[in-house]
Parts: sequence; structure tokens; C-alpha cells
Amino acid sequence: MNETLSALAYLAASVCFIQALRGLSSPTSAVRGNRLGIAGMTIAVMTTLLQPGVFDYGSIFVAVLIGGSIGAVVAYKIEMTALPQLVAAFHSLVGLAAVFVAAAAFYAPEAFGIGARGAIHASSLVEMAIGVAVGAITFTGSIIAFGKLQGLISGAPVMLPNRHAINLGLGGALILAVLWLALGQSAIAFWLIVILALALGVLIIVPIGGADMPVVISMLNSYSGWAAAGIGFTLSNPLLIITGALVGSSGAILSYIMCKGMNRSFASVILGGFGGETTAAAAGAGDRTVKQAAADDAAFVMGQAASVVIVPGYGMAVAQAQHALREMADLLKKRGVKVRYAIHPVAGRMPGHMNVLLAEANVPYEEVLELDEINRDFPSTDVSFVIGANDITNPAAKEDPKSPIYGMPILDVARSGTVLFVKRSLASGYAGIDNSLFYKDNTMMLFGDAKKMCEQIVKALEHAG
Repeated sequence: MNETLSALAYLAASVCFIQALRGLSSPTSAVRGNRLGIAGMTIAVMTTLLQPGVFDYGSIFVAVLIGGSIGAVVAYKIEMTALPQLVAAFHSLVGLAAVFVAAAAFYAPEAFGIGARGAIHASSLVEMAIGVAVGAITFTGSIIAFGKLQGLISGAPVMLPNRHAINLGLGGALILAVLWLALGQSAIAFWLIVILALALGVLIIVPIGGADMPVVISMLNSYSGWAAAGIGFTLSNPLLIITGALVGSSGAILSYIMCKGMNRSFASVILGGFGGETTAAAAGAGDRTVKQAAADDAAFVMGQAASVVIVPGYGMAVAQAQHALREMADLLKKRGVKVRYAIHPVAGRMPGHMNVLLAEANVPYEEVLELDEINRDFPSTDVSFVIGANDITNPAAKEDPKSPIYGMPILDVARSGTVLFVKRSLASGYAGIDNSLFYKDNTMMLFGDAKKMCEQIVKALEHAG
């Protein structure tokens, strides 16, 4: 394929990617956005394979077959509850790819058209250094995030002594190593950049607690985009630069939006170690008591209500209760009850987690409202039905300055007439703190599996006619 046709094809792929991001900004156009993204990637891959410098199609076919098979099996078997850690794992692969490409370019610059060994262009060395640094940070940071989400390591913040000074020192050493590489083209400098960046990636993520993990996912998404852009500069591939910039900037915008939703500092997110600066042990229930209810009680209370707001959380995802929940909501609407869904920006463990689950159950988009849209309505809401959402409804975010989630906007379900809280037990949420909402006078606890509880409520509603 000649240069002109290649440029036009890459332009068409870029337009597809831009339109894909636009489509993914709304649930109603998400399917179209995914299709445009697939089309753009197909054009991009085919155009790259037809470049004059590509000749070993056998190796490429084997690599695509292996990678594609692994991806297909993982996508087919993955549970919705495991999507956050899957995304983190995929981010790590992007970062690792950036490191490998940079290493290949450093040891074989002639193949990349960036000079000869020991005489690499200065601009290429700077691009290479930045790409490998961001890639290495993304790799280890994503591995730590995966471990926290998967439960392989504790989700609690790990506060190292003088960690800010350590991070600052590593950052300064990383800058000096980049200058050393650019001026001296030393292999020691290159691998020193890799080692420092790998360590920095770990230290940035380990202090972050579970309550802030959704923001970490979006932040690492941004990092992976910039790492891909770095690969694009090394490979002199304009489409990869554009695609990486799109992913990086969109991830940064999403991180900023989520920071506003959690009352966090965006600068702290970028530097790492935000949230969990002060920790509070989960308070025991002590002599406090809860009002326990059954499915029949919940069916009666909601059946008599004029308005019900459903607040889904990670517990709904674990139980795969979205379809039973939708059936329950449909029965309530037939009784004339106004039913809506309230989504917190960080509900679940990754951005949009609850929206995807509700869309899977064909919940009407117009019934799904964000925190800013619904919070003012809770005082006039008869019943809030909280299904597995813990930290995002915890009054400690407003009442306890020592809480790790203090300052985070929450869904004010406590202001409703009645709160029906579906949960397996009184155990703390992912942030590791007790929820005082359990013990409030207007709260009724429904202990058990979220899906089974919804199914029992459905039966009770049907029996009541």
C-alpha cells in the first residue's frame, strides 16, 4: 500500500475511533460506538499489515491466533463482577508492550528508522524514554490494582513511612535517568529508567484504598493511552499516536469527573496515594440494633409507596440480581409506583459498572439517574431500595472527618421515608468501615443473597396481586 492510501486509511480509522468515543458517551448509542470502534480497529490492522516493511506474515498470524484465542476465551468466561480486574490486567499488557517496543527500538534502531546503535536521534531517545517510563508505571500499577481487586493483596491502603519523599526522590531520579539516556545513550540509563518506573508504579497504587479503586482504574486507563502514544512515536505510526492520545485524554477527563464525584484532588490522583490518608477502623455494632425484615415486608412497604428509588451496588453485581431486580421494578410500576434508579459515579469497582448491568437487564435509560440528578429527590421519596451498595450510601462520608471516605458525595438515601437495605450481613464495605445507615430508625435490613431476595419479593408482589 502506498503512502497516500495508507494515510487515508489511517485517517478513516481515526474518525471511527473518535465517533466510537462519542457513541460510548451515552448508553443509547454505546452499541453503535462499539461497532465503529471495531470497524476502525479492523481498518487500522489491515492497513498496518499492508505496509511495505511488513513481510513475516507467518509470525504475525501465529501471534494474532494466540492472542486472539486467549482474548476470546477470557471474554467468553469472564463474569461481570470481574470486569474491573480484567480491565486492570489489560492495562498492564499495554504498559508492558510499551516497554518491549522501546527496548527493541533501543537495541535495533535501524529497524525503526531512528538512527544507528549508539547514534540514535536525540528526539527519538526522549520519546523512547518517556514511553518506556509511562509504560513501566502503567504495568506495575495495573498489576497492583489487579491484585487489590482480585483479593490477592489487601484492598486497604498501605502507608509506607515517608512515602511522598520516596516518590519524589524516585521521580527526580527518573528525570535524571531520562537526561542521561538522551545525552549518553547508555544501556544502563535505559534499564535504570525501567527499574525506577516499575518501582514508582507500585508505590503510586499501594497507598490507595478500595473505596478509591474505580478512580484508579480510569487513571490507569489514561496512563495506558499515553503509553500507547509513546509506542506510536517510537514506531512512527501516526494512527497509534492519535489512538493513544484519545485514550489518554478521555481517561484523564473521566478521572477528573470521578474525582469531582468523590471530592478528591485531581493532582493527587495523578501523583498517587490519594484517599485513605486517614484511616478509621470499622466500628463494631456494639449494642446497636438493626430492624430486620423479610421479603414479604419489603413487598408490602414498596407496594404501598408512591415512589421508589433503587440504588444498585457491587452486591447486585456479585449476585447477578439485575434481571430479578428489573422484574420487581416492573411489578411495582404496574401498581402505579414511580420507580427510578440512582447511580453513584463510583458504584461497583469501575466506571459505568452499574450502568452496564442495568442495560443488560434492559432497564429503560430514562429511569437511570446520576447522583446530581437524584439526590435532591430523596426527601420526597417513600422508599429507597439499596441492593448491595455500601460505601456510596454511608453517612460517615458527611459525618466523620476521620473516615477514609470523608468528603465523598453519597446518595442520601437516609433522607427517604424508608430504607430497605439488601445485604448478606452487617460486614463493612470495600472501604473497610462500618455503615451507620444500618442502624437508623428508618432502615430495615434484608439479609441474604440479593438475587434470591429480589425473587422472593417478586413472588410476594405477585401473590398480593
